[in-house]
Amino acid sequence: MSFSCPLCHAPLAYAENSYACPQGHRFDKAKEGYVNLLPVQHKRSRDPGDSAEMMQARRAFLDAGHYQPLRDAVAQRLSTLPGEHPQSILDIGCGEGYYTAAFAAIAATKGAETFGLDVSKSAIRAAAKRYPEVMFCVASSHRLPFADASQDAIIRIYAPCKGEELARVVKPGGWVITVTPGPRHLMELKGLIYDEVHLHAPHSEQLVGFSLEQEQSLAYQMTLSGGEAVALLQMTPFAWRAKPEVWDALAQKEEFNCQTDFSIHCWQRETILSGEVGPEKLHTDSD
Repeated sequence: MSFSCPLCHAPLAYAENSYACPQGHRFDKAKEGYVNLLPVQHKRSRDPGDSAEMMQARRAFLDAGHYQPLRDAVAQRLSTLPGEHPQSILDIGCGEGYYTAAFAAIAATKGAETFGLDVSKSAIRAAAKRYPEVMFCVASSHRLPFADASQDAIIRIYAPCKGEELARVVKPGGWVITVTPGPRHLMELKGLIYDEVHLHAPHSEQLVGFSLEQEQSLAYQMTLSGGEAVALLQMTPFAWRAKPEVWDALAQKEEFNCQTDFSIHCWQRETILSGEVGPEKLHTDSD
């Protein structure tokens, strides 16, 4: 299994350290081992995704093991999904590869290849250096550079992705595992930023073409140092709302207690029925 061209959707063939399609679009493989499949016309900013600083903060926090229970839970779900002889597994929004490496270890036991995708070039470069067993690419999660019905399983931890793209790329009978915030996720951290803290809305996502087969809640308490709490805040979307005094107060704390609350869902791709629109009809060329 290989990539498809992000410009014309034709298959990409690998030769002489480059991926090329029959139309002549060419994408060079970087020295770190990843390939950049995010054409400039698909970028929404000059350097989308996490910066190098944000990536380093995320890596330090994850390497400390604070989200290992989540990684273990998702990996366990992946390892027990029904289906024989998988060929390809994709981690969308993989960041610097912390979760992807665990998924790759499971995929290897099943004879499958693992791909990691993120819009951040800094994150993918770091991931490729550290985890050479995974094929990483810089790409948009809204324009997955993979052929129709090519993935046995996709893991999506917080990352955005159009449901149509998931339905297009996942094989009939294949799986999508999603992780979203539970109602009380990081309540203590939010309490430092907002005057009034609201619970996350209950899970209400619907994936067209998939049926929800498994769900799990995972919640536990974390005890963080001030530096780890700052790194955690950098990882969250509400970091932009934090005032300078919040950052300073967190950094000076000897200990910060914060709860996690994750919702894990396993969706199975429905088998194509007579008259149903197949994945080849689900290309979306415009955002």
